[in-house]
Amino acid sequence: MTGASRRRGAASLAGLSLRDLEYVVAVAEHRHFGRAAEACAVSQPALSAQIRKTEELLGVVLFERGRRGVTITGQGRALVAQARRILAEGHRLFTLARSQQGGLAGPLALAAIETLGPYLFPHILRPLRERYGALDLSLHEGRTARLLELLAEGELDLVLLSLPVHRTGLTAAPLFFEPFLFLHAPDEPLARRRPLALADLASERFLLLEEGHCLRGQALALCGLSHGTGRRHAASLETLRHMVAVGAGYSVIPALAASPDPRLEGLVRCTPFDDPTAGREIALLWRSSDPREPEFTAFADFLRDIAPPGTRRLDRRHPDATPGVADQVGDTGGG
Repeated sequence: MTGASRRRGAASLAGLSLRDLEYVVAVAEHRHFGRAAEACAVSQPALSAQIRKTEELLGVVLFERGRRGVTITGQGRALVAQARRILAEGHRLFTLARSQQGGLAGPLALAAIETLGPYLFPHILRPLRERYGALDLSLHEGRTARLLELLAEGELDLVLLSLPVHRTGLTAAPLFFEPFLFLHAPDEPLARRRPLALADLASERFLLLEEGHCLRGQALALCGLSHGTGRRHAASLETLRHMVAVGAGYSVIPALAASPDPRLEGLVRCTPFDDPTAGREIALLWRSSDPREPEFTAFADFLRDIAPPGTRRLDRRHPDATPGVADQVGDTGGG
């Protein structure tokens, strides 16, 4: 590169700020200039002007403007993805600076899968606030695949989900084993079977969560069933519980979600399985490149120490892991 071309490149780079990239990512996420401006706390005209300036600087039209909203152009997709990566690295710069000050503090985005978060968070939030008073904590829920994407993109800092997870660039610290329980009507004949095993549930009366929930795949695998099994599906554990209450069939439910609802008294019941492997392993995941790894490891130790009743604490190192505090998560798939 010649001196002149270097100077031109530096001049172009000087005209582009992280704030400009935040506007680009906001429009890409909201697909609407007004909502993006609101999210960025600026006026819509100001945001629109900055987007046009960025497009002119890059020499690429990033967005198609239409009556039905905003669409990312073919050329814009790769640039928006790169903008996300640059912003994530910018956030890591400040994260690294905070980590040098010692202790886990400042903004922290903690997420959990939908079948865990609503039932685990009430157990941990009080001790968490007492132990980590300097944290500006935000909580999120979602399904495994989406949470892993957000974690990899830097939108989330920590994710609680069930193992196994197969994705590069992440570290997993196992926390506890959560048993599955048999969710059934009080007069269900299967509940009287001894020993009661997950394989006993293999029938068309077995109700499942819909596709996208890792709990669905785990339940099917433990029962030795194919993914086409199941007469009816539910969008959430609560809907699953209600389907059992109206006599639609039976299912499995994680122990933390099995707290009795007095409104359903006499309609549903939970019975333990005799199989000690009937359950799931819950772990805390973070990006392996995150400079806060020592703090995250200590945070995992804290969560392990306050594991809720009815669960079984796991060792710091997963049995199949290479030596070390946490697992390096593998290559493909999702939990």
